[in-house]
Amino acid sequence: MRLRIRKTFWPRPALVLTDTPNPRCPHCRGVGGHNHDYGDPETGEYAGTEWDPCPCWDDTRRWILLPLPRRTPPGEYSVEPPF
Repeated sequence: MRLRIRKTFWPRPALVLTDTPNPRCPHCRGVGGHNHDYGDPETGEYAGTEWDPCPCWDDTRRWILLPLPRRTPPGEYSVEPPF
């Protein structure tokens, strides 16, 4: 495991400890996966892009370190504690 601290916004703002892709992986070269463009089978036109994660990385492995207060409009203060 190669851990790093990252800020996330879903399901609520928090600092999380998360796994990172293997920088020496021969399949993804440290990116964590591959993009695949696909087309509509009827027209052959571009229909979107899919992301295939590499087995060297588990992007669902994360632990919340510190929940953060939600954003408030400018000039207002949050009454929500960060814990």
